[in-house]
Amino acid sequence: MIRTKHVVSDINSIPPEWIFKYYLKLSENLKGQDIQITSIFNPKETRPSMFIYFDKEADKYLFKDYSTNRGGDALSLVKEIYDLKSKAQAAVKIIKDYSDYLKSGNKKFEVKDFKVEGKYKVKTINPRNWNKLDQSYWTKYNIDSKILEAYNIQPLESYILEKEDTEKRLEIKAQFMYGYFNDKNELYKIYTPKLKKKFFKVKSYIQGLDQLKYDKPYLVICSSMKDLLALHKLGMKNIESIAPDSENTMLPDSLMNEFIQKYKKVCVLFDNDEAGLRAMQKYNQEYNIPYVHLKLEKDLSDSVEQHGVRNTMYHLYPLITKALTGESKELPT
Repeated sequence: MIRTKHVVSDINSIPPEWIFKYYLKLSENLKGQDIQITSIFNPKETRPSMFIYFDKEADKYLFKDYSTNRGGDALSLVKEIYDLKSKAQAAVKIIKDYSDYLKSGNKKFEVKDFKVEGKYKVKTINPRNWNKLDQSYWTKYNIDSKILEAYNIQPLESYILEKEDTEKRLEIKAQFMYGYFNDKNELYKIYTPKLKKKFFKVKSYIQGLDQLKYDKPYLVICSSMKDLLALHKLGMKNIESIAPDSENTMLPDSLMNEFIQKYKKVCVLFDNDEAGLRAMQKYNQEYNIPYVHLKLEKDLSDSVEQHGVRNTMYHLYPLITKALTGESKELPT
């Protein structure tokens, strides 16, 4: 007689919560809460950048690892951990491991007391006037008040968060705090460069999209608003630029195809780290567009701060010219 007690054949019978807990060695069951851990893909990481969270739209747990730009569902996690070729292979491994888990005397994994944790949302913001500290912060990246105004960036004194379905409130104050607004004066992001959590996303928005005029031959996709502004101030007059929510967020296919049609050439300029390089390579693979790997500092704005406009341009100009025109040109003296 064949014993079938511990035989599992359907991946859908295995809770995704077990998959995340087992392969990430989590100390707690997932019951609707979000968890932040150090990256399983980046053993050198000291500051946790990997999130396991319940996505209401997908109606399941997902993960996002910001240090390596990996993300997806439970099957994607196992596929990435073991460098498998497909989710089907990941499913086979999960089924075997879960069967072994049951054979070892463990009870069938059940999710109890599941309740999706409410998210903090911005309730109110407290604007303020620009001051000399703001000037000292932005000008070290060669960014001035005129371009900050053009891209609807405003200084904030503080903002208040409220947690959904609760009475919990948090007031966040910082000396350097800036609200990013779209052309309808709707807040989409808060930037606090001196705090550990630098960004608070309010809504999805493609930074710089409102400012595009489509009157230049080239488009550069940057990793952040600050890099976008720094690139603009370098004075390359035949370039427009945008930035997604983050370099970990791919622009929609429809928009990318529109850009490729409207511009003579499109390229990507992201951070000089593993996550940035991986993201640039993904754009190259998906849309066959070139990328610019500037190796001075972590990103373009830091390069301007540390090396100055002229020296940054000396390194960037040949790279970006090659990517956009195919020609090798040095910076004019």
